[in-house]
Amino acid sequence: MADHAQTAGTHTAATQVAAPVTEEAFLADRQRFWGSFTRFTLYAVIAVIIVVVGLAIITL
Repeated sequence: MADHAQTAGTHTAATQVAAPVTEEAFLADRQRFWGSFTRFTLYAVIAVIIVVVGLAIITL
């Protein structure tokens, strides 16, 4: 019980994100990241264009 009280505030290896182990896993992780990033960027640009066009229509 005393051991649990002492270690309750510390982080364990299970709470940390582990890096991909193999080169293939690293490349797959990088590809997944860039796919998500480019999708987010595309949707953000589309949203900005819609807002700008909406503001242009309102000011006419």
